[in-house]
Order: sequence, then structure tokens, then C-alpha cells
Amino acid sequence: MGRLRYTTVRLLQAIPVLLGVVTITFFLTDAIPGDPVQIMLGPSPSAQQADAIRAKFGLDQPLYVRYVNYLADVVRLDLGESIYYGVPVTQKIMERLPVTLFLLLSSFTFALCTAVPLGILSAKRRNEPTDHVSRIVALFGVSTPSFWIGLMLIIVFSFKLGWLPATNIVLPWADPASLDAVDPDASWLVARWQVVATSAKHLVLPMITLGTLQMAAFTRIERSSMLEVLGEEYVKLARAYGVSEFTIVRKHAFRNAQLPLLTLVGLQLTSALGGAVLTETVFSINGMGRLIITAINNQDFPLVMGTTLVFGLVFVIGVIITDLSYALVDPRVSFEGSE
Repeated sequence: MGRLRYTTVRLLQAIPVLLGVVTITFFLTDAIPGDPVQIMLGPSPSAQQADAIRAKFGLDQPLYVRYVNYLADVVRLDLGESIYYGVPVTQKIMERLPVTLFLLLSSFTFALCTAVPLGILSAKRRNEPTDHVSRIVALFGVSTPSFWIGLMLIIVFSFKLGWLPATNIVLPWADPASLDAVDPDASWLVARWQVVATSAKHLVLPMITLGTLQMAAFTRIERSSMLEVLGEEYVKLARAYGVSEFTIVRKHAFRNAQLPLLTLVGLQLTSALGGAVLTETVFSINGMGRLIITAINNQDFPLVMGTTLVFGLVFVIGVIITDLSYALVDPRVSFEGSE
């Protein structure tokens, strides 16, 4: 019950945060120069057409009235209708959100699976060539813009070598009939395998592009944490008793060194969400990143606010999951009695 109560409290605490996100986004969006009606109808719309569009989307009402009405709609889980697409905002978000979440989870998996071994190896072989190479890789990942990495990967692996596709992402649960790469006469099992293989090929370049920054940051914090733990007295005592280095790292050092990494994973969600916008633009992926860019370019106020709110919600949920995972790593962490 302690963990459940803690999760409930954290979700309730997220409400003011999301309210702040909605409020700031609403007023900043309204301050954007230009007129969405002109974007929809052209530079010289008739007065009757313009008035009809303004009335339909509530743009003819005072700002404070629109703000109150929008908050009321959000409470009812109604994010309004997209001005640009002409469909409910929730519909567009549900179409694009799985793609972005799949890309985010894949990039974090790549980052963690790469960074943790690199960080441990770097800490165990401090100031040796392996350590220097690991630190150079981490420095490169932190210093290099993700869009440049994406462009270089496209040039090398798509245009020069022709190994991997340069655009789009295929979800592994996609309908085989919707993909040209799947043999229409194949059995169900073979068709599913072909979908997964196609998804993996499309995922590699965007995943590396988005995950490189996280991988570099995780490697540095993993190295620092492992160095700190390996210098503790109980580790020295274990060595004195003749415990093997592999056992020391696996049973005594590794788990204790992961709390700083878990904290960074939650914090890196912000940069990952921002990086998803650039990555999806570079690889022409129809996810939330491209959706919010399209919404901003076309001054689609409901869509801008809806996508921003969902990004905020994803970040809040990610931080809560990170907090809950502390107890799995450190038995001393308890949520009993959490307020």
C-alpha cells in the first residue's frame, strides 16, 4: 500500500505541473504573430468565411474566456479539434504517440545497454586505453548535435552503403498487409517475422541518433558512480578476503552504483523529448515531434497545446516510474508513510 499511496500522491502532485504547462502554452501560443485563419483560407479570405472559422474554433471570444473553456475541455479529456487537420486533436495524438514512445523506449534501451558496460569497463580500467576510448566516446556523444549524427548516419549507411532505410519507422505490431516488404503469400508466423525485421531495419538509425546523447551522459555518470563505489571500505574489505573482482562488481558494487544513473534517466527525458522532435524531422518519421512542428508552423493552437500537454504528461509519468524504481535497486528505499 505504501508504493500505491506514493504513486497516487505523485500523480496528484502532477496536476498543478500540468496546469502550469497548459497555462504557459496557451498564452505563449496566443502570442505567436500571425493568423491561423489566413493560413487555412489563404491571404485574402472573405469576411464571411473568416468569421465562420473563428466562430467554429472559438477564436472570436476574449482570451480569458477561451482559456477557461479550454481548461474545462481538458478536464473532460477533450483537447479540441485541429485547425489544420480538421479532426479531433486526440485522434492525431493517438495516431502519432505510439511511434514516438517506441522511438524513446528504443533509444533509452540502446543508451543503457551501451552505457552501463562502457561505464563499468571504464571504471575498472581507469586511466588505461580502454578508459580513454570510453571517455572520448562519451565526450563525442555529449558534444555532437543529434541532427548532425542523424545526417551523417543517413549519408553513410543509407546513401553510400545502402544498408539501412533513411526515412520512416515501422512499428513491430503493424499490419503485414500494410507493408510492401512483407510477402503477401507468407504464413502468419513468417509475415510477423518479416514485419519485425523491417521494423528493426527502420529503427536502427533513428534509435542511434536519439540515443547517442543519453548514452554519453549515462556512460559518464556510470563511470563516476562505479569509481566511487569501488573505492568504498566494504569493497576493499572484500578484496582483502580474496573475493574475485567479478563477484565484487556483480554482487557488491553494481547495484549500489545505479541510483545516480536512475536519477539521470528521469532527467534525460526532457532532452530525449526535445531530441525526438529533431530526430523525427531528420528521418521523416510521423511521430509527435513532427506533429508539433506542423502545428506550430500552421498556428494550429489546439494541436500545439494538446501535443505539449502530452509531452508534459509523458515526462511526469517517466519521473514517477524512475522514483518507483529506486526501491528495486536500493532495499533501503521505502515508500511506506510517504506523504
